[in-house]
Amino acid sequence: MLLNIMRENNTQLHQGERERDRLPPISNPSSSGTDRGPKLPYPSLNFISNHKKEAGSHSLSSQFILPGIRHGRDLPPICPDVRQKHQHRITIDILPPEVRARFASDPVIPIRTKTAKEFQEDIERAAVSGEWKHVHDFYLTTFDSFLELNAAFKKEANAPFNTIEDSGINTKFVNAVYDALLLTPPDTQRAVLKGIINSLLREWKGRRTKDDLRAYFILVQNPQCTSPATYVIYAHLLRQIAALGEADHNFLMHWFKKLSQKRFKQLVERLHFFISTRLFPAKPEELPPMAKCYWWIPSATKVLSLLNAANSISCTPIMPFVDFYNLTLDHTDFMEDYHTWQTHGNSTRFTFCQFPFILSTVVKKAIIQKDSEQQMISMARQSLVDKVSRRQRVDMSLLFLNIKVRRLQLVSDSLDELARNRADLKKKLKVTFVGEAGLDMGGLTKEWFLLLIRQIFHTDYGMFTFFKDSHCHWFSSWKCDNYSEFRLVGALMGLAVYNSITLDIRFPPCVYKKLLTPPVVPCDPDTPVGMATLILDDLQQVMPDLAHGLAELLSYEGNVEEDFCTTFQVSQEELGVIKSYNLKPGGDKIPVTNQNRKEYVQLYVDFLLNKSIYRQFAAFFYGFHSVCASDALLLLRPEEVEILVCGSPNLDMSSLQKAAQYEGYSKTDPTIRAFWDVVLAFPLELQKKLLHFSTGSDRVPVGGMADLNFKISKIDASTDWLPISHTCFNQICLPTYKNKKELKQKLTIAISNAEGFGLE
Repeated sequence: MLLNIMRENNTQLHQGERERDRLPPISNPSSSGTDRGPKLPYPSLNFISNHKKEAGSHSLSSQFILPGIRHGRDLPPICPDVRQKHQHRITIDILPPEVRARFASDPVIPIRTKTAKEFQEDIERAAVSGEWKHVHDFYLTTFDSFLELNAAFKKEANAPFNTIEDSGINTKFVNAVYDALLLTPPDTQRAVLKGIINSLLREWKGRRTKDDLRAYFILVQNPQCTSPATYVIYAHLLRQIAALGEADHNFLMHWFKKLSQKRFKQLVERLHFFISTRLFPAKPEELPPMAKCYWWIPSATKVLSLLNAANSISCTPIMPFVDFYNLTLDHTDFMEDYHTWQTHGNSTRFTFCQFPFILSTVVKKAIIQKDSEQQMISMARQSLVDKVSRRQRVDMSLLFLNIKVRRLQLVSDSLDELARNRADLKKKLKVTFVGEAGLDMGGLTKEWFLLLIRQIFHTDYGMFTFFKDSHCHWFSSWKCDNYSEFRLVGALMGLAVYNSITLDIRFPPCVYKKLLTPPVVPCDPDTPVGMATLILDDLQQVMPDLAHGLAELLSYEGNVEEDFCTTFQVSQEELGVIKSYNLKPGGDKIPVTNQNRKEYVQLYVDFLLNKSIYRQFAAFFYGFHSVCASDALLLLRPEEVEILVCGSPNLDMSSLQKAAQYEGYSKTDPTIRAFWDVVLAFPLELQKKLLHFSTGSDRVPVGGMADLNFKISKIDASTDWLPISHTCFNQICLPTYKNKKELKQKLTIAISNAEGFGLE
């Protein structure tokens, strides 16, 4: 059925392809500020896309290169000598009201009185009687043009509704019409598609009005677009939406965020399916050749970016940011995409890296790893060339970042080694413990990270404060002359990402926001770093009690100045000494009042999370970026940086069971079967303790449980023994316990009391 309507309108669509003024491509730079096309071929707003500063281009492959298109929207003059006569031109402003006419581009919308309830009654009658003519006529008229769409669905036909907060559309009526559409006879569905084609071909000329935007807003929700048979029509609709100007995109973005979660999610899933099907079609013969529809994926991705922006600006996200990942892209040549983006920046060529919200954390981790490997190889090759050019004996150790430390002086030795080998930080890491035999096959490196992190973050060490209420660490605000140890912690985090090591670090989310402010080290050393714009919600994740008190101050209905007796001066303890700081000049003499309390709270939050720890965090920032100086960081959200450093908190023990390896046991042995029966029945808290006991962290690597290389080994020991773990190798050793009850008892004791014993 859908194929027939496509064949009937094939000629029209191909004519539309040739007429660029009717259906302009996604790339059509404006020659003036009043042109309806976008200022840039791709999103120029920060909320739509993450851009690089360099001018250049992006490309998944050469087939997505967008050609330069000449301007074709200028209307012909009314008469040949119009320019000579412009000084005598009569404008509409000087005409008397009775002879003024409405512009053709701003027509009067006809009045339609059908309501959603009446429409539902028509559908019910047609379903019972089998007579669909009345319903068919409604669909035929409604989808005939943009004007008729507004007539049917606009709350008040000729009211302007020119605000971003209200689209003016009766969304309940739209939902009812679309919910019933797929239940109507095939000829009605064909009529709707034919009307959409005619509308898209007819309505492009002239300036865009808010009624045109409303029509696009309605059409993009059409459930028929889920079928690949309608993709040619859907692609042209997406192309026209993508080619709208920045201001129009802003309207659509705010209208999208008002959709219900169900409808919003349907739009996102429909666009993902469209992109995936175009990349890897199940039946390639059903779609046009890629050479003729190179603009499909860029158009769909840009429209998807509007939905992502709408999700981001909602008070509460409509759906998790991970739902915008297109997992099909995990199977594309994303490194080619990344290198094109690196080389050319933002111009008329398309890459998915231009829209990083669509790339999964798996892809981003792979990009960082491959980028790291290339930098490691480059550094090693340069060292080798330098040695050869000086005719010096080549030592293979120069290909690695070699760290030699003593266990009793772990922090000081590590600090010295990293400072001494600063030029080699991007080489492959190898760790040696002085006086101990053994080659580093990955286990010693992980052990070095685990021991060093535990020691540095211990409260006795004084660098970080642990807040029990929020279960996280925060930077100590004490002042000193040397912040090199904070730089060491930053470098450790960078090395962990660089070498794919998951760390057991408990930082609040705002640390990762600060770490990406800015995402690359500024050229000017005087430029502040880590000074993120943070709010009371961020403080809530660090100091919940203080944040609660400040929230009560903001909502207090009495006289703040008289009842709180507070000034713009705050105090905090540093190494046992109470020190006072003014939040603004003369703050100790400025009382907090009902009028200025919002300023007080914002300055207090900024002081606690930014200014009071600026030097500590700046050293930490430069340490991290001294290792992870990569353009790939521009692709990351703060939440994704946290996942790369610490892993994901989402556990799936069934996946761990499937990926587990065995030494001395097989998966059918009674002990192993009992082990998994016990573990799968554990509550989440005990499952986390088991993972921490076995691997040193209760989080999962980006690639999932399979990336843990989890191993269960058999030990010839008495069943009185508790299980033993080798966290460096993600290994747990089990004696052959007599039964499931004994195994559960011994395992629970071991994982619940693991700190300080049972770990190697």
